[in-house]
Amino acid sequence: MRFLFSGLPLPWRRLGWVACLLAVSFSTHAQELPQPEGSVILTVSGLIERSNTPSGEAEFDRAMLESLAQVATQTQTPWAEGVNLYEGPLIRAVADAVGANGQTLVITALNDYSAEMPVSDLYEFDVILALKMNQAYMRVRDKGPLFVIYPFDQNPVLKSELYYNRSVWQIKAIEFK
Repeated sequence: MRFLFSGLPLPWRRLGWVACLLAVSFSTHAQELPQPEGSVILTVSGLIERSNTPSGEAEFDRAMLESLAQVATQTQTPWAEGVNLYEGPLIRAVADAVGANGQTLVITALNDYSAEMPVSDLYEFDVILALKMNQAYMRVRDKGPLFVIYPFDQNPVLKSELYYNRSVWQIKAIEFK
């Protein structure tokens, strides 16, 4: 049986094994998702590669969501007066953080209302998981703690019942299918 690197001089073989060990340790480190330190405001489940619970779900507190790249959009919605500023991570950044797979995500609110969204929306539009509205954290009574916001004013196609129905507020969970 011939071993990997067996045809190389000894120093090169050692270097090859060190490179393999480093690659394994970096790929293992990339699989880690930190534990929430504050109150959990979002649970992500389904077809995900990274979790932080024994059940295989990924739990996020506000600080974890804020550690992802933050974006902002100014837009009008049917649920608030005028143009408002919404801030938070792109949902695709959350998907990347958990190594999400699948074609659909199911977004569930605190009152168990849920809506399906194709994963393609995450890449076709800059869909935000809004934590803030007009620079203030959204409270549950104000559609918080999390609200799906499409950039409605940037694309007329988005101003339809299809996308309004996907704009879940008071989000508690996302499942990738």
